[in-house]
Amino acid sequence: MLGATLPTPLYPIYEQELGFGGVMVTCIFATYAVGVAVALLLTGRLSDQLGRRAVLLPGLVLAAVSSAVFLIPGDVPSLFVGRVLSGLSAGIFTGTATATLVDLAPEGRQQRYSLLAAAVNMLGLGLGPVLAGALAEYAPAPLYLPYLVHIVLVLVVGVAVLAVVEPITKADGPVSFRPQRVSVPPEVRGVFISAAIAGFAGFAVLGLFTAVSPTFVGQILHISDHLVTGLVVFTLLGASTLGQVASSRLRARAALLVGCAALVVGVLVVGASVAAASLWLLVAGAAVAGVGQGMSFRAGLGAVSAGSPAERRSEVASSFFLALYVAISLPVIGEGLAAAAFGLVPAAVAFSIIVAVLAAIAFVSLVRRRDVA
Repeated sequence: MLGATLPTPLYPIYEQELGFGGVMVTCIFATYAVGVAVALLLTGRLSDQLGRRAVLLPGLVLAAVSSAVFLIPGDVPSLFVGRVLSGLSAGIFTGTATATLVDLAPEGRQQRYSLLAAAVNMLGLGLGPVLAGALAEYAPAPLYLPYLVHIVLVLVVGVAVLAVVEPITKADGPVSFRPQRVSVPPEVRGVFISAAIAGFAGFAVLGLFTAVSPTFVGQILHISDHLVTGLVVFTLLGASTLGQVASSRLRARAALLVGCAALVVGVLVVGASVAAASLWLLVAGAAVAGVGQGMSFRAGLGAVSAGSPAERRSEVASSFFLALYVAISLPVIGEGLAAAAFGLVPAAVAFSIIVAVLAAIAFVSLVRRRDVA
């Protein structure tokens, strides 16, 4: 998962060397979400038929090829291709690696391993900008070395995956490549809408931070240290990990309500930090919003899964993730276009207010619902 956010602190360097602006950055970033959504829809069932390793290993190949594509110098199309490949690999890991860890869990510890998978997922996303930022700031070849290091890490992990015992028995019969169905049954639709609104708001914040915060840190705060940029992004994603862990200790309804409230507060603080050009306000807002995002995401997914018929649970989960990855792409592109038209600060403040309103709507709708435990 490190590779998915590796380019984040490098975007200002790309802007300077390749001569494009913030709109192009948001479009490049959004192609990652397209790759994730495609992988979730097309590979969701494959590991059940082929085995976990048979899907994990191609995912690692895609991750390595993604970083190799980023090594092509001075080429904007390669950035788009690299991001799509990165999204495809991350989409494979999101579902299949989580299922593998749960399969390998000792009896009675599946829930703990599922939480571990979610934490590793988010920490990997958070550490990607830190690794790339540190290498870009303190090592040579900032647009090459981070990807080379990532390729080496992927090769090491590939050897480790080969050593893992296949945890499931492959299904008999022909392999079906039919895409995962996307639908929401009527009995869970109300809970789904409330949880999806909260999840949409949280993932929109993730998209904003990973795509736009490097530009804000550099142009508004006048901080050129790439490691600082990486650490700002890590604050949000690391706090999200803590939020997911905390949500596991609460009932779904309480975790959703606390998560939505934290999102409202955190996003408004982020908006205030943009208006005041304050790094410390930005970090504080990122921490609070990250906790809210983690809590609302994990509790929302748990609520819609628990309320779904067992035979349609996979469809509902896929629909939920699809809504989240729309949130991580389209609003960010809109923010990039608004920033080009009205300026980065007004666009970011407006974006923060809109996301806070969405989280508040989710909070109110959850208060009025009684079918979430």
